[in-house]
Amino acid sequence: MSRIKTVLGFALGAIMLLAGAAQAQGNYPNRPIRIVVPYPAGGIVDIVARAVTEQVGRDWKQTVVIEARPGGNSNIGTASVARSEPDGYTWLVTGPAALVNPTLYKDAGWDALKDLKCVGLAVWNQSVALVHPSMPAGTIKEFVEIARKKPGELNFGNPGTGSSIDLSAQKLFQAANIKLTNVGYKGQPQALIDLMTNLMHFEIVSLELALPHIKAGSVKPLAVMTDKRVADLPDVPTIAEAGFPEATYVPWYGIYVQAGTPDAIVAKINDGINKALQNPDVQRQLAVANIPGKPMPLADLAALMKADHEKLTKVIATAGMALQ
Repeated sequence: MSRIKTVLGFALGAIMLLAGAAQAQGNYPNRPIRIVVPYPAGGIVDIVARAVTEQVGRDWKQTVVIEARPGGNSNIGTASVARSEPDGYTWLVTGPAALVNPTLYKDAGWDALKDLKCVGLAVWNQSVALVHPSMPAGTIKEFVEIARKKPGELNFGNPGTGSSIDLSAQKLFQAANIKLTNVGYKGQPQALIDLMTNLMHFEIVSLELALPHIKAGSVKPLAVMTDKRVADLPDVPTIAEAGFPEATYVPWYGIYVQAGTPDAIVAKINDGINKALQNPDVQRQLAVANIPGKPMPLADLAALMKADHEKLTKVIATAGMALQ
């Protein structure tokens, strides 16, 4: 009899736990949601996080708290989310670093495909290939010919190893079979200044940052690193139109949660993000920054995450990129 009571007790306990979990999921969210941005406040990822997640909070009538956790090339903030409770109350907003840093660093602190689940696509990041106006090249092909004749003599201003800009550049260098000397910077602004003063010879820069200087004539655009032309530079070809379709890579910023988060909560988050991305005010904020958003279902996000992980880790291996 005592054994039967014990079994019944365990069964009742399990039922109560399941019921409690189901109730918690059904009430989600019933407390503030923490949004981790693994970069300094005020940058492009911070803009994305605020535009999208704050709208989700308004729609859900729930508080969202944006927390900037920079450091370690985004590793500190990303690892904190990968190790967080899988309850849907901690989100990560980040770019390709979430997929590539575990390959770049031996101790990044997470496994991209095992520890994180992408629950929403925030935006596609548009960028443009630039040279100094004195460079005797009006097209990417002409620049490539110059670079092939001077292997290692031209400088590439790199705003961060493994960044979306660096990955875009490495794809181009590999496709064009050219070698430039990598000069590291802590971000795009200083690298762009050195390009304008002709200390650097080639850079890829976010469209929003580059546009004023293109219009002022202080830099010369050769191609946009997008899959179609951009409205602000209608005469500038895409990298594929310029002759290097293999170099086409449009980085994206996604929203992630810990991989063990229950499916019901993941589905609700995905629905909330997709709804926010269709909000006119959110679309306006992203358009001003030249970073268009795109709602996507979970299956497509998982496929995109897996495909980009494979593609980018191959780029890293081919380039011999590694960090300690």
